[in-house]
Amino acid sequence: MVDLKKHGPTIALVFTMLVMLSYGIEGIRVTVGLAMDAVLGPFIDTLGVPFFVMILILSSITGLYSSLVQKYTIDYEKMQETQAKMKVFQKEFREAQLSGDEKRIKKLQGKQERMMQDQLEFSRQQFTPMAIILVLSVPIFFWLLLRLPPIGTETALANGIVMPFLGAVTLSDIAFWIVPAWILWYMLCSLTVSQVIRKSLNIGGL
Repeated sequence: MVDLKKHGPTIALVFTMLVMLSYGIEGIRVTVGLAMDAVLGPFIDTLGVPFFVMILILSSITGLYSSLVQKYTIDYEKMQETQAKMKVFQKEFREAQLSGDEKRIKKLQGKQERMMQDQLEFSRQQFTPMAIILVLSVPIFFWLLLRLPPIGTETALANGIVMPFLGAVTLSDIAFWIVPAWILWYMLCSLTVSQVIRKSLNIGGL
């Protein structure tokens, strides 16, 4: 039997890669998008909610569950403790190097290997919440791609947004470099809501 506690991060990493690969398979992308459309489509088609408002709502939901998943799957106290120990170690190691204390440097190098192992293990453990968040987020992105207005569509309230320095643009238009307007809007909404939620839940940064 597979030891999930030991191999969980590796399994999560493999699963995350498979989910990301599904993005390039049109059949999966469209099928999942249509399934989500049965739930989310009526908000646009029946209630007339503008697409940019749906992005705001969905990105806020994404920020909420992402923060909750991280809160209950990541030991932030241990992470902060590890970071504090690393800062103290780096200061000690720097002082030993400046003083030329070879005996102390050798001792600290042994300690450095153990600390690097702890950090590596903690990094591996973060793959599990990443996989959970990705599984929840991918269907939302597939639906957004399904309902995104075609490039070149005339800007209107239903499919556009007014952005600083750009004015009124269709959400499928390029807003910055190669970043479409809908992606930029999604990121701004999600990051803003996430910061508020993380502050209220006292969640540290990753």
